[in-house]
Amino acid sequence: MPIKIPDGLPAVETLHQENIFVMTQGRAVTQDIRPLQILLVNLMPKKIQTEIQFSRLLGNTSLQIELELIAPKTHTPVNTPAEHLHTFYKTFDEVRDRNFDGCIITGSPVEHMPFEDVDYWKELCDIMEWTKRHVQSTFHICWGAQAGLYYHYGIPKQPLPEKLFGVFPHVVEYKRSILFRGFDDVFYVPHSRHTTVLREDIEAVPRLQILSSSPRAGVYAVYAKKHKQFFVTGHSEYDADTLDQEYRRDLKAGKPILPPENYYPGNDDTKAPLVTWRAHANLLFCNWLNYFVYQTTPYDLSMIPENSEEENS
Repeated sequence: MPIKIPDGLPAVETLHQENIFVMTQGRAVTQDIRPLQILLVNLMPKKIQTEIQFSRLLGNTSLQIELELIAPKTHTPVNTPAEHLHTFYKTFDEVRDRNFDGCIITGSPVEHMPFEDVDYWKELCDIMEWTKRHVQSTFHICWGAQAGLYYHYGIPKQPLPEKLFGVFPHVVEYKRSILFRGFDDVFYVPHSRHTTVLREDIEAVPRLQILSSSPRAGVYAVYAKKHKQFFVTGHSEYDADTLDQEYRRDLKAGKPILPPENYYPGNDDTKAPLVTWRAHANLLFCNWLNYFVYQTTPYDLSMIPENSEEENS
């Protein structure tokens, strides 16, 4: 089934070129189906790129998805045209009276700052609190995962001695987790961050369950047993060239940066990156949408219970 996104969004053309079915409003209203309402809280600076990445993953499922975009009104991005934000984005105030089947809170390049010093932190806290009553399942990613673990469970982020930058092997620790149903024994995920969360801090919170980890990248996926929340520290949504763009940017700026690990063939940055994470990225989001959104969400979104017990783990 297709993903329904706003007419004119740049992601439409890109997804059409990739043979991903995008549905128009006119076509959608002819189908006797309630599409899943997914809210994307886009905190990334290159919002158009991020829209495409998540639209690609959400649109590659058998479910009809209707995507709503919001961005903090307390922050003015410099890498996204104001006209694009005005045309395609709503503020939190415009959606706070609605309910959603799922919500994705993206990463953000503000990890060097204390959470409370981020200009939209108060607004993000309001959003995260709101998700507990208005969203069936919330998926926090990278800095968004660190922010969620800190806000909901008091778990601090910790600085790394050097930037974690590359594509790393991961394993599933909690074998009963259907979020990772169908995964291989080893799978790869891109990471790009200067901070982390510690295993011992997560394990000290009984309501949390570590699902997956990496010997090199640390804890990867965490599940909140009662609140239908997922916290994922990597960027499985990244395009083939996302790490390459970041690497070239830092080189140009004269920053001390090594090539992303396990990314260029033979670690040769003159060669095209080797994509090793795309299939598992699609499976991750398919499993989340199917088992924790579609299979559990009420047909009437007003019936979403607060902090309801999750049957699937």
